Amino acid sequence: MKIVVATDAWGQTNGVVFAYQRIAEPVREFGAELGFVTPEGFRSAPLPTYPGIRLAFATAAEVGRRIERLGATHVHIATEGPIGWAARRYCVQRSLRFTTSYHTRFPEYVRARLPAPLGWSYAYLRRFHAPAERVLAPTISMKQELERRGFANVALWTRGVDHALFRPRETSALNLPRPIFLNVGRVAVEKNLEAFLDLDLPGSKVIVGDGPARASLQRRYPDVHFLGEKFGAGLAEIFASADAFVFPSRTDTFGVVLIEALASGLPVAAYPVTGPLDVIDDSGAGALDEDLRRACLKALDISRERARARSLAFTWRESARQFVDHVGAARELAVA
Repeated sequence: MKIVVATDAWGQTNGVVFAYQRIAEPVREFGAELGFVTPEGFRSAPLPTYPGIRLAFATAAEVGRRIERLGATHVHIATEGPIGWAARRYCVQRSLRFTTSYHTRFPEYVRARLPAPLGWSYAYLRRFHAPAERVLAPTISMKQELERRGFANVALWTRGVDHALFRPRETSALNLPRPIFLNVGRVAVEKNLEAFLDLDLPGSKVIVGDGPARASLQRRYPDVHFLGEKFGAGLAEIFASADAFVFPSRTDTFGVVLIEALASGLPVAAYPVTGPLDVIDDSGAGALDEDLRRACLKALDISRERARARSLAFTWRESARQFVDHVGAARELAVA
């Protein structure tokens, strides 16, 4: 089975790109192969307020030709941008069944930048996803929220972590006053980083990542250690060097960094919202509180062993299996 993923997100460091890259190999175990239609090769322009993301100028015919050249037996649409809409039109025009994913809370992201009513944005997204046989959501609470907002055919597709790379270890990657409170991710307004950076906490605060808000935040918070983007073993060592992982976002649908932190033996401090609620659940591997400072301090009392144990529930093999199963179910409907 050749599954072609149509995605506007590519060539960036974010959860959307990472998820598909990580399941590309394990899906083979379940009889599938992934191909990708991305903005590469299309004319594009930077996304307003976020130049690191480029929007492609792609027609349904152009995207369709790429899908056909890849020999698709199924189309999965990962994003609701120009590539996604073009792939959707291609499938609808040919009465082809397809699946989609809900990765990003675009309504909340747009509202963080513009005075756009949430109702309008969600109506736009409902229209986009309505023809899909399955809409894959990363957590139970996100699935339930989408269903409350009128989305149909929502199914669960979780994420995984590389337990060999992200693990507890002895390291001095962060030679800073302790305790060390760490955040890893895109440095952008929707991540709500000020809620973390404004806290009166002992020790040190560290931000790993890049994005449009980095320069302004570095100026405003000179005592915070901004390390830029890190990858691979270097990132894993930073995770293992910290004492607590702080996740102030209220808009992430999952947060792969949460399970990377847990796998590294790093307890989580976060708000009790979608993403942290599902990842931490009742494991005791993190502290979820509307008072983020209180959550940070509570997290320091959680053992690294408890954090690591919770991470073992998330694997990329299981994520790949779920993805292929949902595609298979959609294809069975097409045959029926």
